[in-house]
This record gives sequence, structure tokens and C-alpha cells, in this order.
Amino acid sequence: MIYLFTDGSSRGNPGPGGFGAILRYGQHEKELAQGYRRTTNNRMELLAVIRGLEAITNPALPVTVVTDSRYVVDAIEKKWVDGWLRKPDFGGKANEDLWRRIVPLLKLRKVEFKWIRGHNGHAENERCDVLAVASALGELGSLLVDAAYEKIGQK
Repeated sequence: MIYLFTDGSSRGNPGPGGFGAILRYGQHEKELAQGYRRTTNNRMELLAVIRGLEAITNPALPVTVVTDSRYVVDAIEKKWVDGWLRKPDFGGKANEDLWRRIVPLLKLRKVEFKWIRGHNGHAENERCDVLAVASALGELGSLLVDAAYEKIGQK
């Protein structure tokens, strides 16, 4: 079992943002983080999960995603995203580019989602928050352009 802990942050919504993720498999652990110059919190929450899943090389291993994002968990677990995908305009929902990117990743392996309350003393969530905030502030490297967001002036 692989555990993927994630968090997203934006300093203003929209504003500079970042994500943090921790991949854990047994005793092995890898941290992922990246910042963007203009984005939203929900985009960073989604991107944390996407980048974490993309970093997993063995599709045979099941994954538990641990996140404080109700937006991500509910859209997947309650199958909202499936309904959005059936609509020609994606139901007018935001972040279509990222939802279309995550759905195939979820089909590659067994993925379960676990929601936790953020900022509640959960060690991995707190670490992901530190990574996300530091990334948003440009402390972990240059801020990238969230081209899809900036191009469409997201809703």
C-alpha cells in the first residue's frame, strides 16, 4: 500500500499558490512540491493528487490518498466528476483540465480517498501544508505559470 498525503495552498484566491505531497511506501518516503504565480487553492489541491499519482511507477500497488480537500474527495467519491464528464461543457465546472487529467490516473490502479480535517495536528498534513505554503511563497524554487488557469481566466 502506498500512502499519498496532499495539501494545496494559495495566497489569495486567486493568487500565488503551491502544493505539497508526501508519498510513502513502507520505509520509503518522497516529498513533492511546486509553486505557481497565479492559481487557486482548489487547483493546487487537485494538482497535489495528480502529481503524486503521476510519480508512482508501479500501477499494481494500491494507493490511499489522504487529503483535507472536501472538493477533491467529494467530486471523486460522490462521482460528481463522472457527471461533469458526460456534459458537453463539463457542466460549467471549474478546473476541467485537471479533472480530465486525474480521471485516467484513477483508472490505472486501485485508489481510495481518506478525508482528514486540516490544521488539526495530523503530522503528514501539517508537513504538506508547510511545503504548499513555502512553494506558494517561492521559497522552494521559482513560481511556474499555471498556463491553463491564466489562459482561460478560470471561473
